[in-house]
Amino acid sequence: MSRENVLVSTEWAEENLNKAQIRFVEVDVDTKAYDQEGHIPGAIGWNWQKQLCDTLTRDVVPKNELEALLSQSGIEKDTTIILYGDNNNWFACWALWQLEMFGHENVKIMDGGRKKWLAEGRPLSTDKTEIAASSYSAPEIDSTARALLAHVMEASPKGEEWALVDVRSPDEFSGKVLCPPGLPETCQRGGHIPNAKNIPWGKNCNEDGTFKSNDDLQGLYEPLGVTADKNVIAYCRIGERSSLSWFVLKHLLDFPNVQNYDGSWTEWGNLVSAPIERGA
Repeated sequence: MSRENVLVSTEWAEENLNKAQIRFVEVDVDTKAYDQEGHIPGAIGWNWQKQLCDTLTRDVVPKNELEALLSQSGIEKDTTIILYGDNNNWFACWALWQLEMFGHENVKIMDGGRKKWLAEGRPLSTDKTEIAASSYSAPEIDSTARALLAHVMEASPKGEEWALVDVRSPDEFSGKVLCPPGLPETCQRGGHIPNAKNIPWGKNCNEDGTFKSNDDLQGLYEPLGVTADKNVIAYCRIGERSSLSWFVLKHLLDFPNVQNYDGSWTEWGNLVSAPIERGA
């Protein structure tokens, strides 16, 4: 797949701010950044903690709630959604992953995200974006891009057919720490799923927040046996960092079979009797 199908530059974004069939959406780790620090003029903000998940069942956003969110965002089936956010687009990729499962075809990531937009001194607004509501209807979810616990249980022992990619930090992978600094500990044990390879999510990106070239990305994954002929599952702690690696593998490197395990270490690390490995 061509990068132009899934990425836009910050320059392109600024040139297309006022196009009727384009909707810019900011999804940040820091859910206060959109309101307090400013956003792309005309962009709307989605709160990943409240609007892109089912808070009762710890699941992806339910179909009816996604329809309500897209409707209040003025999005139609033919609207091109340009997603961006902080932390090199962690949750922008999380949002794209879910939109893809619910069949919205025109979704792209602004390469470099909020970091690059700010670094280049491009315009910001703190005004509330007023948009006329639409009436969005989504199909039933297609979970092909999602790995559940049963899939990971099957994949872990099959190194020749499957590749598990742990995108967390080396300290999380080794079991030295349970989670990144400042975040709550959501698991009982540290370590990683047996046979997983540690390829931290940040290695996919350049210093300015943009994605690395395909040659560089292939050089990152192929030496560790993560190749296009395998079924690949990416995971992290709750599935947001791994959605970025999923995006890279599926949409930039064009791997045919890639899934994001959003249960991730929060689920696996709390399982009774589930095997783990520790160490680098």
